[in-house]
Amino acid sequence: MTFIDKLFDGKTAIVTGGGTGIGAGIATAIAGLGARVVAAGLDVNDFRPPAGLDIVCRVLDVTDATAVAAMTDALPAIDIVVNCAGLIRRQKEHDVDVFAHVLDVNLTGTMRVCASAREKLAARQGCIVNMASMLSFFGGGLVPAYSASKGGVMQLTKSLAIAYAADGIRVNAVAPGWIATPLTQELQDDPNRAGPILSRTPLGRWGTPDDVAKVVVFLCSPAAAFMTGAIVPVDGGYLVS
Repeated sequence: MTFIDKLFDGKTAIVTGGGTGIGAGIATAIAGLGARVVAAGLDVNDFRPPAGLDIVCRVLDVTDATAVAAMTDALPAIDIVVNCAGLIRRQKEHDVDVFAHVLDVNLTGTMRVCASAREKLAARQGCIVNMASMLSFFGGGLVPAYSASKGGVMQLTKSLAIAYAADGIRVNAVAPGWIATPLTQELQDDPNRAGPILSRTPLGRWGTPDDVAKVVVFLCSPAAAFMTGAIVPVDGGYLVS
């Protein structure tokens, strides 16, 4: 076992984008360590949590400020927020309307959730983990909105770490590399695109949602009590190769 059993016993967590891919893996990992988890997103109706875990699925559009406030208001306490809601529109993001929508979900949506949960997180000395990306560090010609949004998430994380520190709230982010999820299925299925990805990744494989979830658990745990404003790559070494 990587983490102490019942590490998050008695805690309440929100995981946006919690119905699929990395978000579902994180929701499952946190609930598996004893937390009550609200998995919120547009696709949560397709999520089938493992039996025995306290995971409540809630349909949520993070671009809807009223809906975000209703979710946080409904919870008596919030200890952990993980912002995984996001989308990518490859080859379409040069359209300004598409660009604006991607930023609204990935970046402004993250801020909406953080701001809405702040008061309850402060009451519990809680923490936030945001979802950055390797594209927080360099550009993507086919995905200018996604790249810009994830660069923004990195800077937002650093800024909120400073702003929320007086409340006792830690704010960190993970920056996943190439993770095997529905979001990257098109790339996984194309040998001409998957080959260069794997050849540049020193560990030589696609990551899994569980690889990311374990780092998120660490950042939410007492072991990371003196970490805030950190952006932690989880990419098999892609960024340094």
